[in-house]
Amino acid sequence: MEKTIRKHEIDMLHGSIWNKLPLFALPVAATAILEQLFNASDVAIVGNFTGDARTVAVAAVGANGPIIGLIVNLFIGIALGANVVIANAIGCGDDKAVKHAVHTSIVFSVLGGAAIALLGQLIASPLLSILNVPEDVFPYALLYLRIYLLGMPVILLYNFEAAIFRSIGDTKVPLAALAISGVLNVLLNLFFVIVLHMTVNGVAIATVAANAVSAALLYVRLTHTDQKVRVEWKSLRIDGASLKRILSIGVPAGVQSAVFSFANIVIQSAINSLGTVVIAASSAAFNIEILAYDVLNSFSQACTTFVGQNYGAGQIKRCKKTMQLSLLEDAIATFVAVVVVLLSAKSLLAIFNNDPEVIAIGYVRLATILPAYGFCLLYEILSGYLRGFGISLAPALLTMLGVCGIRIAWVKFVFPTSMTFETIMQVYPISLGVTAVLILCAVLIYRPSRRFASLETETADK
Repeated sequence: MEKTIRKHEIDMLHGSIWNKLPLFALPVAATAILEQLFNASDVAIVGNFTGDARTVAVAAVGANGPIIGLIVNLFIGIALGANVVIANAIGCGDDKAVKHAVHTSIVFSVLGGAAIALLGQLIASPLLSILNVPEDVFPYALLYLRIYLLGMPVILLYNFEAAIFRSIGDTKVPLAALAISGVLNVLLNLFFVIVLHMTVNGVAIATVAANAVSAALLYVRLTHTDQKVRVEWKSLRIDGASLKRILSIGVPAGVQSAVFSFANIVIQSAINSLGTVVIAASSAAFNIEILAYDVLNSFSQACTTFVGQNYGAGQIKRCKKTMQLSLLEDAIATFVAVVVVLLSAKSLLAIFNNDPEVIAIGYVRLATILPAYGFCLLYEILSGYLRGFGISLAPALLTMLGVCGIRIAWVKFVFPTSMTFETIMQVYPISLGVTAVLILCAVLIYRPSRRFASLETETADK
Protein backbone atom coordinates (compact mmCIF):
# COMPACT_ATOMS: atom_id res chain seq x y z
CA MET A 1 0.00 0.00 0.00
CA GLU A 2 2.87 2.38 0.86
CA LYS A 3 4.33 2.06 -2.61
CA THR A 4 0.94 2.67 -4.20
CA ILE A 5 0.39 5.83 -2.20
CA ARG A 6 3.84 7.19 -2.92
CA LYS A 7 3.57 6.86 -6.65
CA HIS A 8 0.69 9.34 -6.55
CA GLU A 9 2.60 11.91 -4.50
CA ILE A 10 4.33 14.98 -5.89
CA ASP A 11 7.72 16.18 -4.65
CA MET A 12 7.06 19.87 -4.13
CA LEU A 13 10.42 20.67 -2.54
CA HIS A 14 12.81 19.60 -5.30
CA GLY A 15 13.16 19.86 -9.07
CA SER A 16 11.13 21.87 -11.56
CA ILE A 17 7.80 23.37 -10.56
CA TRP A 18 6.14 24.22 -13.88
CA ASN A 19 5.37 20.60 -14.81
CA LYS A 20 4.26 19.63 -11.29
CA LEU A 21 1.65 22.34 -10.86
CA PRO A 22 -0.62 20.88 -13.57
CA LEU A 23 -0.05 17.37 -12.15
CA PHE A 24 -1.47 18.66 -8.87
CA ALA A 25 -4.07 21.09 -10.24
CA LEU A 26 -5.70 19.10 -13.03
CA PRO A 27 -6.84 16.18 -10.83
CA VAL A 28 -8.17 18.77 -8.36
CA ALA A 29 -10.05 20.44 -11.22
CA ALA A 30 -11.31 17.07 -12.46
CA THR A 31 -12.49 16.22 -8.93
CA ALA A 32 -14.38 19.50 -8.60
CA ILE A 33 -15.84 19.22 -12.10
CA LEU A 34 -16.97 15.65 -11.51
CA GLU A 35 -18.51 16.71 -8.22
CA GLN A 36 -20.30 19.55 -9.95
CA LEU A 37 -21.45 17.30 -12.79
CA PHE A 38 -22.83 14.80 -10.33
CA ASN A 39 -24.54 17.62 -8.45
CA ALA A 40 -25.80 18.94 -11.76
CA SER A 41 -27.34 15.54 -12.40
CA ASP A 42 -29.74 16.44 -9.59
CA VAL A 43 -30.91 19.43 -11.62
CA ALA A 44 -30.88 17.63 -14.97
CA ILE A 45 -32.82 14.60 -13.76
CA VAL A 46 -35.53 16.53 -11.92
CA GLY A 47 -35.65 18.88 -14.91
CA ASN A 48 -36.41 16.06 -17.32
CA PHE A 49 -38.19 13.32 -15.38
CA THR A 50 -40.58 15.03 -12.98
CA GLY A 51 -43.29 15.86 -15.50
CA ASP A 52 -45.23 19.07 -15.01
CA ALA A 53 -43.25 19.85 -11.86
CA ARG A 54 -39.92 19.98 -13.68
CA THR A 55 -39.43 23.76 -13.71
CA VAL A 56 -40.48 24.08 -10.08
CA ALA A 57 -38.18 21.21 -9.08
CA VAL A 58 -35.21 22.75 -10.91
CA ALA A 59 -35.92 26.09 -9.26
CA ALA A 60 -36.12 24.39 -5.85
CA VAL A 61 -32.68 22.83 -6.20
CA GLY A 62 -31.26 26.08 -7.60
CA ALA A 63 -32.74 28.21 -4.82
CA ASN A 64 -30.74 26.14 -2.32
CA GLY A 65 -27.44 26.68 -4.11
CA PRO A 66 -26.32 29.82 -2.25
CA ILE A 67 -27.25 28.41 1.17
CA ILE A 68 -25.46 25.12 0.60
CA GLY A 69 -22.53 26.98 -0.94
CA LEU A 70 -22.25 29.24 2.10
CA ILE A 71 -22.00 26.30 4.51
CA VAL A 72 -19.82 24.01 2.40
CA ASN A 73 -17.43 26.77 1.31
CA LEU A 74 -16.90 27.85 4.90
CA PHE A 75 -15.75 24.38 5.87
CA ILE A 76 -13.79 23.81 2.67
CA GLY A 77 -11.84 26.94 3.63
CA ILE A 78 -11.17 25.46 7.05
CA ALA A 79 -10.09 22.24 5.33
CA LEU A 80 -7.65 24.35 3.33
CA GLY A 81 -6.28 25.53 6.66
CA ALA A 82 -5.65 21.89 7.54
CA ASN A 83 -3.94 21.46 4.16
CA VAL A 84 -1.57 24.37 4.87
CA VAL A 85 -0.77 23.26 8.43
CA ILE A 86 -0.03 19.68 7.34
CA ALA A 87 2.00 20.88 4.33
CA ASN A 88 4.05 23.22 6.56
CA ALA A 89 4.70 20.39 9.02
CA ILE A 90 5.77 18.07 6.20
CA GLY A 91 8.13 20.75 4.88
CA CYS A 92 9.62 21.13 8.38
CA GLY A 93 9.89 17.36 8.81
CA ASP A 94 7.76 17.47 11.99
CA ASP A 95 6.00 14.08 11.97
CA LYS A 96 4.33 14.66 15.33
CA ALA A 97 2.71 17.88 14.12
CA VAL A 98 1.53 16.09 10.97
CA LYS A 99 -0.11 13.34 13.04
CA HIS A 100 -1.87 15.77 15.37
CA ALA A 101 -3.14 17.92 12.47
CA VAL A 102 -4.45 14.93 10.50
CA HIS A 103 -6.41 13.40 13.37
CA THR A 104 -7.70 16.76 14.54
CA SER A 105 -8.98 17.46 11.02
CA ILE A 106 -10.91 14.19 10.85
CA VAL A 107 -12.62 14.65 14.21
CA PHE A 108 -13.37 18.33 13.63
CA SER A 109 -15.00 17.64 10.26
CA VAL A 110 -17.42 15.08 11.71
CA LEU A 111 -18.31 17.14 14.77
CA GLY A 112 -18.70 20.30 12.70
CA GLY A 113 -20.88 18.48 10.20
CA ALA A 114 -23.10 17.09 12.95
CA ALA A 115 -23.55 20.55 14.46
CA ILE A 116 -24.52 22.02 11.09
CA ALA A 117 -26.91 19.12 10.41
CA LEU A 118 -28.79 19.74 13.67
CA LEU A 119 -28.77 23.53 13.50
CA GLY A 120 -29.77 23.42 9.85
CA GLN A 121 -33.04 21.69 10.61
CA LEU A 122 -34.02 24.61 12.82
CA ILE A 123 -33.11 27.42 10.46
CA ALA A 124 -33.86 25.87 7.04
CA SER A 125 -37.34 27.34 6.71
CA PRO A 126 -36.40 30.86 7.90
CA LEU A 127 -33.42 30.90 5.52
CA LEU A 128 -35.56 30.07 2.50
CA SER A 129 -38.12 32.67 3.58
CA ILE A 130 -35.40 35.32 3.65
CA LEU A 131 -34.50 34.35 0.08
CA ASN A 132 -38.01 35.18 -1.16
CA VAL A 133 -38.44 31.71 -2.63
CA PRO A 134 -41.74 31.66 -4.58
CA GLU A 135 -44.67 29.97 -2.87
CA ASP A 136 -44.91 27.15 -5.41
CA VAL A 137 -41.19 26.38 -5.08
CA PHE A 138 -40.89 26.67 -1.28
CA PRO A 139 -42.09 23.17 -0.20
CA TYR A 140 -39.75 21.46 -2.67
CA ALA A 141 -36.82 23.69 -1.73
CA LEU A 142 -37.34 23.08 2.00
CA LEU A 143 -37.52 19.31 1.55
CA TYR A 144 -34.30 19.24 -0.49
CA LEU A 145 -32.43 21.47 1.98
CA ARG A 146 -33.45 19.49 5.08
CA ILE A 147 -32.28 16.19 3.58
CA TYR A 148 -29.04 17.69 2.22
CA LEU A 149 -28.15 19.20 5.60
CA LEU A 150 -28.53 15.81 7.28
CA GLY A 151 -25.61 14.64 5.14
CA MET A 152 -23.21 17.38 6.28
CA PRO A 153 -21.05 15.10 8.50
CA VAL A 154 -20.07 12.88 5.56
CA ILE A 155 -19.88 15.78 3.10
CA LEU A 156 -17.42 17.67 5.31
CA LEU A 157 -15.49 14.51 6.18
CA TYR A 158 -14.79 13.87 2.48
CA ASN A 159 -13.53 17.44 1.97
CA PHE A 160 -11.17 17.28 4.95
CA GLU A 161 -9.89 13.87 3.90
CA ALA A 162 -9.25 15.21 0.40
CA ALA A 163 -7.32 18.13 1.92
CA ILE A 164 -5.14 15.67 3.84
CA PHE A 165 -4.26 13.77 0.68
CA ARG A 166 -3.51 17.00 -1.18
CA SER A 167 -1.14 18.16 1.54
CA ILE A 168 1.23 15.34 0.50
CA GLY A 169 0.70 16.04 -3.20
CA ASP A 170 -1.76 13.20 -3.78
CA THR A 171 -4.70 14.53 -5.79
CA LYS A 172 -5.57 11.32 -7.63
CA VAL A 173 -6.97 9.27 -4.75
CA PRO A 174 -9.70 11.86 -3.92
CA LEU A 175 -10.53 11.96 -7.63
CA ALA A 176 -10.89 8.17 -7.81
CA ALA A 177 -13.11 8.08 -4.71
CA LEU A 178 -15.33 10.81 -6.08
CA ALA A 179 -15.62 9.11 -9.47
CA ILE A 180 -16.90 5.94 -7.83
CA SER A 181 -19.36 7.71 -5.55
CA GLY A 182 -20.44 10.05 -8.34
CA VAL A 183 -21.50 7.21 -10.61
CA LEU A 184 -23.47 5.84 -7.69
CA ASN A 185 -25.07 9.27 -7.24
CA VAL A 186 -26.33 9.35 -10.83
CA LEU A 187 -27.65 5.78 -10.65
CA LEU A 188 -29.47 6.50 -7.40
CA ASN A 189 -30.88 9.73 -8.86
CA LEU A 190 -32.37 7.80 -11.76
CA PHE A 191 -33.68 5.05 -9.50
CA PHE A 192 -35.36 7.34 -6.99
CA VAL A 193 -36.86 9.73 -9.57
CA ILE A 194 -37.76 7.43 -12.48
CA VAL A 195 -38.48 4.16 -10.69
CA LEU A 196 -39.81 5.38 -7.34
CA HIS A 197 -41.34 8.59 -8.79
CA MET A 198 -39.69 10.81 -6.18
CA THR A 199 -38.77 14.44 -6.89
CA VAL A 200 -36.22 16.62 -5.11
CA ASN A 201 -36.24 14.33 -2.09
CA GLY A 202 -34.90 11.50 -4.25
CA VAL A 203 -31.92 13.44 -5.61
CA ALA A 204 -31.13 14.80 -2.14
CA ILE A 205 -31.03 11.30 -0.64
CA ALA A 206 -28.86 10.12 -3.53
CA THR A 207 -26.41 12.98 -2.95
CA VAL A 208 -26.04 12.20 0.75
CA ALA A 209 -25.58 8.47 0.11
CA ALA A 210 -22.92 9.10 -2.54
CA ASN A 211 -20.99 11.44 -0.24
CA ALA A 212 -21.06 8.82 2.49
CA VAL A 213 -19.44 6.35 0.09
CA SER A 214 -16.68 8.77 -0.99
CA ALA A 215 -15.91 9.66 2.64
CA ALA A 216 -15.75 5.98 3.59
CA LEU A 217 -13.41 5.16 0.71
CA LEU A 218 -10.94 7.88 1.67
CA TYR A 219 -11.10 6.97 5.35
CA VAL A 220 -10.25 3.35 4.59
CA ARG A 221 -7.36 4.48 2.39
CA LEU A 222 -6.02 6.76 5.13
CA THR A 223 -6.09 3.93 7.66
CA HIS A 224 -4.18 1.56 5.36
CA THR A 225 -1.22 3.70 4.38
CA ASP A 226 2.18 3.84 6.07
CA GLN A 227 2.64 7.48 5.10
CA LYS A 228 2.87 10.35 7.59
CA VAL A 229 -0.83 11.07 7.16
CA ARG A 230 -1.92 7.60 8.29
CA VAL A 231 -5.09 7.69 10.41
CA GLU A 232 -5.30 5.51 13.52
CA TRP A 233 -8.57 5.01 15.34
CA LYS A 234 -6.97 5.27 18.80
CA SER A 235 -5.42 8.64 17.88
CA LEU A 236 -8.66 10.27 16.75
CA ARG A 237 -8.94 13.26 19.03
CA ILE A 238 -8.68 17.02 18.79
CA ASP A 239 -5.28 18.49 19.60
CA GLY A 240 -5.78 22.05 20.85
CA ALA A 241 -2.60 23.49 19.36
CA SER A 242 -3.25 21.89 15.97
CA LEU A 243 -6.86 23.06 15.90
CA LYS A 244 -5.78 26.60 16.75
CA ARG A 245 -3.30 26.66 13.84
CA ILE A 246 -5.85 25.14 11.46
CA LEU A 247 -8.54 27.61 12.43
CA SER A 248 -6.20 30.62 12.33
CA ILE A 249 -5.61 29.94 8.65
CA GLY A 250 -8.78 28.07 7.76
CA VAL A 251 -11.44 30.32 9.26
CA PRO A 252 -10.36 33.44 7.32
CA ALA A 253 -10.02 31.29 4.18
CA GLY A 254 -13.45 29.83 4.85
CA VAL A 255 -14.91 33.26 5.45
CA GLN A 256 -13.35 34.44 2.20
CA SER A 257 -15.16 31.63 0.37
CA ALA A 258 -18.32 31.98 2.41
CA VAL A 259 -18.71 35.71 1.76
CA PHE A 260 -19.05 34.88 -1.91
CA SER A 261 -21.91 32.58 -1.05
CA PHE A 262 -23.41 35.11 1.35
CA ALA A 263 -23.26 37.77 -1.33
CA ASN A 264 -24.78 35.27 -3.74
CA ILE A 265 -27.62 34.66 -1.27
CA VAL A 266 -28.39 38.36 -1.56
CA ILE A 267 -28.11 38.09 -5.34
CA GLN A 268 -30.30 34.96 -5.31
CA SER A 269 -32.94 36.82 -3.34
CA ALA A 270 -33.07 39.43 -6.12
CA ILE A 271 -33.16 36.71 -8.78
CA ASN A 272 -36.00 34.94 -6.95
CA SER A 273 -38.07 38.10 -7.16
CA LEU A 274 -38.04 37.76 -10.97
CA GLY A 275 -39.99 34.49 -11.03
CA THR A 276 -39.63 30.73 -11.41
CA VAL A 277 -38.34 30.75 -15.01
CA VAL A 278 -35.48 33.13 -14.16
CA ILE A 279 -34.60 31.05 -11.08
CA ALA A 280 -34.45 27.90 -13.20
CA ALA A 281 -32.35 29.61 -15.89
CA SER A 282 -29.88 31.06 -13.39
CA SER A 283 -29.57 27.70 -11.65
CA ALA A 284 -28.82 25.89 -14.89
CA ALA A 285 -26.25 28.51 -15.93
CA PHE A 286 -24.53 28.36 -12.55
CA ASN A 287 -24.07 24.62 -12.89
CA ILE A 288 -22.24 25.28 -16.16
CA GLU A 289 -20.16 28.34 -15.27
CA ILE A 290 -18.80 26.62 -12.17
CA LEU A 291 -17.02 24.12 -14.42
CA ALA A 292 -14.68 26.85 -15.66
CA TYR A 293 -14.26 28.16 -12.13
CA ASP A 294 -13.17 24.71 -10.95
CA VAL A 295 -10.31 24.78 -13.45
CA LEU A 296 -9.36 28.26 -12.30
CA ASN A 297 -9.51 27.46 -8.59
CA SER A 298 -7.49 24.25 -8.85
CA PHE A 299 -4.29 26.21 -9.57
CA SER A 300 -4.98 28.37 -6.52
CA GLN A 301 -5.10 25.23 -4.38
CA ALA A 302 -1.90 24.01 -6.01
CA CYS A 303 -0.24 27.35 -5.29
CA THR A 304 -1.28 27.22 -1.63
CA THR A 305 -0.01 23.68 -1.09
CA PHE A 306 3.30 24.16 -2.94
CA VAL A 307 3.96 27.43 -1.12
CA GLY A 308 2.94 25.82 2.18
CA GLN A 309 5.47 23.00 1.90
CA ASN A 310 8.28 25.19 0.59
CA TYR A 311 7.66 27.84 3.23
CA GLY A 312 7.87 25.12 5.88
CA ALA A 313 11.17 23.99 4.36
CA GLY A 314 12.50 27.56 4.20
CA GLN A 315 12.65 27.61 0.39
CA ILE A 316 11.24 31.08 -0.11
CA LYS A 317 12.46 31.58 -3.68
CA ARG A 318 10.50 28.51 -4.76
CA CYS A 319 7.42 30.05 -3.14
CA LYS A 320 7.64 33.15 -5.34
CA LYS A 321 8.35 31.08 -8.43
CA THR A 322 5.32 28.93 -7.63
CA MET A 323 3.10 32.01 -7.58
CA GLN A 324 4.42 33.29 -10.91
CA LEU A 325 4.02 29.94 -12.66
CA SER A 326 0.57 29.46 -11.15
CA LEU A 327 -0.61 32.76 -12.64
CA LEU A 328 0.73 31.88 -16.09
CA GLU A 329 -0.52 28.30 -16.22
CA ASP A 330 -3.88 29.16 -14.68
CA ALA A 331 -4.41 31.90 -17.28
CA ILE A 332 -3.89 29.41 -20.10
CA ALA A 333 -6.11 26.72 -18.57
CA THR A 334 -8.89 29.15 -17.66
CA PHE A 335 -8.92 30.74 -21.11
CA VAL A 336 -9.40 27.34 -22.73
CA ALA A 337 -12.13 26.39 -20.25
CA VAL A 338 -14.06 29.66 -20.74
CA VAL A 339 -13.93 29.42 -24.53
CA VAL A 340 -15.15 25.81 -24.49
CA VAL A 341 -18.01 26.61 -22.11
CA LEU A 342 -19.17 29.67 -24.07
CA LEU A 343 -19.09 27.85 -27.39
CA SER A 344 -21.21 25.01 -26.04
CA ALA A 345 -23.31 27.08 -23.63
CA LYS A 346 -26.72 26.80 -25.28
CA SER A 347 -26.41 23.06 -25.82
CA LEU A 348 -25.36 22.58 -22.21
CA LEU A 349 -28.25 24.71 -20.94
CA ALA A 350 -30.68 22.58 -22.93
CA ILE A 351 -29.54 19.52 -20.99
CA PHE A 352 -31.00 21.06 -17.84
CA ASN A 353 -34.10 22.55 -19.37
CA ASN A 354 -34.95 22.84 -23.07
CA ASP A 355 -37.38 25.73 -22.59
CA PRO A 356 -36.14 28.44 -25.04
CA GLU A 357 -36.76 31.18 -22.49
CA VAL A 358 -34.70 29.37 -19.87
CA ILE A 359 -31.84 28.89 -22.35
CA ALA A 360 -31.88 32.55 -23.41
CA ILE A 361 -31.82 33.87 -19.85
CA GLY A 362 -29.17 31.35 -18.80
CA TYR A 363 -26.91 32.43 -21.65
CA VAL A 364 -27.08 36.04 -20.46
CA ARG A 365 -25.57 34.94 -17.16
CA LEU A 366 -22.78 32.92 -18.79
CA ALA A 367 -21.88 35.64 -21.31
CA THR A 368 -21.65 38.23 -18.53
CA ILE A 369 -19.77 36.31 -15.83
CA LEU A 370 -17.30 34.08 -17.69
CA PRO A 371 -15.28 36.88 -19.37
CA ALA A 372 -14.71 38.37 -15.91
CA TYR A 373 -12.90 35.24 -14.73
CA GLY A 374 -9.60 36.95 -15.52
CA PHE A 375 -10.13 39.08 -12.41
CA CYS A 376 -11.18 36.01 -10.46
CA LEU A 377 -8.00 34.18 -11.49
CA LEU A 378 -5.79 36.99 -10.22
CA TYR A 379 -7.23 37.22 -6.73
CA GLU A 380 -7.58 33.43 -6.32
CA ILE A 381 -3.90 32.77 -7.07
CA LEU A 382 -2.66 35.71 -5.01
CA SER A 383 -4.92 34.75 -2.10
CA GLY A 384 -3.61 31.17 -2.32
CA TYR A 385 -0.05 32.49 -2.33
CA LEU A 386 -0.64 34.50 0.85
CA ARG A 387 -2.40 31.58 2.58
CA GLY A 388 0.59 29.33 1.89
CA PHE A 389 2.60 31.67 4.14
CA GLY A 390 -0.14 31.58 6.76
CA ILE A 391 -1.41 35.06 5.79
CA SER A 392 -5.15 34.42 5.62
CA LEU A 393 -7.00 37.23 7.39
CA ALA A 394 -6.15 40.08 4.98
CA PRO A 395 -7.43 38.31 1.83
CA ALA A 396 -10.62 37.40 3.69
CA LEU A 397 -11.31 40.97 4.80
CA LEU A 398 -10.56 42.43 1.38
CA THR A 399 -12.78 39.85 -0.31
CA MET A 400 -15.55 40.68 2.12
CA LEU A 401 -15.23 44.33 1.14
CA GLY A 402 -14.81 43.85 -2.61
CA VAL A 403 -17.34 41.07 -3.18
CA CYS A 404 -19.84 41.13 -0.38
CA GLY A 405 -19.94 44.88 0.09
CA ILE A 406 -20.35 45.76 -3.56
CA ARG A 407 -22.93 43.05 -4.31
CA ILE A 408 -25.10 43.89 -1.32
CA ALA A 409 -24.96 47.59 -2.16
CA TRP A 410 -25.79 46.83 -5.80
CA VAL A 411 -28.91 44.84 -4.90
CA LYS A 412 -30.01 47.49 -2.41
CA PHE A 413 -29.41 50.62 -4.47
CA VAL A 414 -28.98 49.77 -8.18
CA PHE A 415 -31.30 46.81 -8.78
CA PRO A 416 -34.45 48.63 -7.57
CA THR A 417 -33.90 51.25 -10.29
CA SER A 418 -33.88 48.60 -13.04
CA MET A 419 -35.34 45.29 -11.92
CA THR A 420 -34.03 43.07 -14.70
CA PHE A 421 -31.82 39.97 -14.78
CA GLU A 422 -29.23 41.85 -16.84
CA THR A 423 -28.93 44.49 -14.11
CA ILE A 424 -28.22 41.81 -11.49
CA MET A 425 -25.58 40.15 -13.64
CA GLN A 426 -23.61 43.38 -14.15
CA VAL A 427 -22.47 43.34 -10.53
CA TYR A 428 -20.34 40.22 -11.05
CA PRO A 429 -17.59 41.69 -13.27
CA ILE A 430 -17.57 44.90 -11.23
CA SER A 431 -17.13 43.16 -7.87
CA LEU A 432 -14.58 40.67 -9.23
CA GLY A 433 -12.48 43.46 -10.73
CA VAL A 434 -12.44 45.51 -7.53
CA THR A 435 -11.53 42.46 -5.43
CA ALA A 436 -8.64 41.56 -7.75
CA VAL A 437 -7.17 45.06 -7.31
CA LEU A 438 -7.54 44.88 -3.52
CA ILE A 439 -5.81 41.48 -3.24
CA LEU A 440 -3.01 42.63 -5.54
CA CYS A 441 -2.46 45.61 -3.23
CA ALA A 442 -2.31 43.22 -0.26
CA VAL A 443 0.45 41.16 -1.91
CA LEU A 444 2.42 44.32 -2.74
CA ILE A 445 2.11 45.50 0.86
CA TYR A 446 2.94 42.18 2.55
CA ARG A 447 5.61 41.07 0.02
CA PRO A 448 5.98 37.67 1.73
CA SER A 449 8.96 36.65 -0.42
CA ARG A 450 10.89 39.59 1.10
CA ARG A 451 9.28 39.39 4.51
CA PHE A 452 10.44 35.79 5.00
CA ALA A 453 13.65 36.05 2.97
CA SER A 454 15.73 35.47 6.10
CA LEU A 455 14.39 31.93 6.33
CA GLU A 456 16.03 31.14 2.99
CA THR A 457 19.42 32.30 4.32
CA GLU A 458 19.02 30.40 7.58
CA THR A 459 18.14 27.21 5.74
CA ALA A 460 21.06 27.59 3.36
CA ASP A 461 23.46 28.06 6.27
CA LYS A 462 22.48 24.76 7.90
